[in-house]
Amino acid sequence: MRRGLRLFGAFFLLIANTAVNADEPAAGEKPPGFRGREVVLDIDARVIEQNQVVIWNETHQRITMSGSPVGIKLVGANIVVVVQFTPYLRRDGQSILVAQGQIWMEIPDQGVRYQTSMQTIPIDFDEPIYFFPLGPSKEADKARIEIMLTMRDYKDVPQAETPGVTAQGGH
Repeated sequence: MRRGLRLFGAFFLLIANTAVNADEPAAGEKPPGFRGREVVLDIDARVIEQNQVVIWNETHQRITMSGSPVGIKLVGANIVVVVQFTPYLRRDGQSILVAQGQIWMEIPDQGVRYQTSMQTIPIDFDEPIYFFPLGPSKEADKARIEIMLTMRDYKDVPQAETPGVTAQGGH
């Protein structure tokens, strides 16, 4: 698996979209049908190599509302990761984030491996949450994919920040 992680890093592509509306709104504009408790999800995805160097990084920002998922897809040379994040805002203030992941990974001489995961995570506004689609790495010398997600209240986000796509690709 370590060799496989090394191969996909340089070829990564992130596609972020919302399941709420296929047509992307203009920057600073709410999607049609949104009312009340909109939130902004800041999604930072990155690939970290064995030597702890970030070899790929991309940031996206999406507007959604309670119960509506935001999906991302990461595509590499030998791996595809699809994750949906669904925030649920409770009236008592104890919100949760449901993270559902699917991974297809080609392993040399073994074929394609498929795995799914689902986690329910307590979340507060402006609190960063880390999601590791391949699981957390306990070893410092292992490559990994990490996604950091921060939920912010739409009304607290300056108009200039919402939502366009800010990408920082690179090796």
